[in-house]
Amino acid sequence: MKKLILILVVLSIQKLQSQDITGDWYGALKTGSSQLRLNLHFTKTDTGYTGKLISLDQNNTPLPLQWVKFSQRELSFKTTMANIEYAGVLKDSLIDGTFKQNGRSLPLQLGRAKIEKTTIAKRPQEPKAPFPYISEEISFLNAKDNITLAGTLTLPAAEGRFPIVVLISGSGPQDRNEELMGHKPFWVLADHLTKNGFAVLRYDDRGIAKSKGNFKEASSADFARDVMAAVSYLKTRKEIDPKKIGLIGHSEGGLIAPMVAAQSKDIAYMVLLAGPGVPGKDIIQLQGELIARSMGASEPDIKASGDIMKELMAVVTSGKDSSVINNEFKTTLTRLYRNLPDSVKKGLPEIVFQNQYAALNEPWMKYFLAYDPATSLHKIKIPVLALNGSLDLQVSPSQNLPMIKQALDKAGNKKYLIKELPGLNHLFQEAKIGLPAEYADIEQTLSPVMLKEMTDWLKAL
Repeated sequence: MKKLILILVVLSIQKLQSQDITGDWYGALKTGSSQLRLNLHFTKTDTGYTGKLISLDQNNTPLPLQWVKFSQRELSFKTTMANIEYAGVLKDSLIDGTFKQNGRSLPLQLGRAKIEKTTIAKRPQEPKAPFPYISEEISFLNAKDNITLAGTLTLPAAEGRFPIVVLISGSGPQDRNEELMGHKPFWVLADHLTKNGFAVLRYDDRGIAKSKGNFKEASSADFARDVMAAVSYLKTRKEIDPKKIGLIGHSEGGLIAPMVAAQSKDIAYMVLLAGPGVPGKDIIQLQGELIARSMGASEPDIKASGDIMKELMAVVTSGKDSSVINNEFKTTLTRLYRNLPDSVKKGLPEIVFQNQYAALNEPWMKYFLAYDPATSLHKIKIPVLALNGSLDLQVSPSQNLPMIKQALDKAGNKKYLIKELPGLNHLFQEAKIGLPAEYADIEQTLSPVMLKEMTDWLKAL
């Protein structure tokens, strides 16, 4: 009997220990033949848990988790700095769950064992030293927000004053290379343009890598002030022609560039790469439909998911007081979950359902959903090049390019060129389908067709 009691005590202790998530957990997001290794570190406090997320195959910058919830073997966490959510269940020392970022969901299993690095993916366009131009580490001050940002300025190796472009990254925390999925598109772009006679400034987003500030509390309007600070800095450089300062914005960067150009007389031209032409709520709605359809979802499921998104986005963009929106959002989420078919709810815990949509009520997202790019585009009279790939499922060319044209026409702008490039995805890679899952598996970082189109246009100014 004593032996049996001892065994039961040991099993009870092991069970309790298995329910403690304190310490390090490791997992890998698999996209085709590539994988992105993650390290989660949880710390127990008097009120629950805190945590941080490290991407081992990217910049290794710890991202603090906004909140961590662990109860009854169910784990969920979130960081608004990268628009990441996770929900999983602890089973036999492993956590099985779903990782979600910017509308994309992937399975992610977490365990205690470290994961070895896989073979580095081929990136043939990544620049290699020695470089035939000058590359300088710089920093500049956003005086209004008292933030110092860090970046890289590349200059042609010649005498004179050069035209310059400031690169503006897309959504989510980005370093100066806009690194994602093993690609460094802004480094490739800066290298290409500098070899063609243009100076280029690229910098880390506020709060990311070597830049100061708080990323998770910033909106597109805040990022626009960072760009304006970059422009002010460039005007102090003797190598830069102050009458030829331009902007190149990718994705959300294509939203921010017109915001800056509408406020500043220092901007001479701009390039919008997969830039929005409609409010964010319309982009997110269609993005979800296109990606789900490409992944093989049924039309009824696509419609049901779209109806949920539409109702929740209507709540957060209602313009009401934040406290009212927060209450209405929670009430709506609860009602929507209760109205789901029992067959769906059986495999979808309510906490997972709530986590799937929680990011819609965050400050950055609320601003993005409500902001209409036409507000700025109506004021733009400088030369504009707007490019989009025909396979872009995130910022649809059919939805956005016509509205960019309409807004520029309303502004009386006669100096624009708008093109849809066949076979290119949201990152301007030559793709097969356009799904985000392809990004990491494609060796090409930027299509030579897009690079030539942009360079020829810039040189003709």
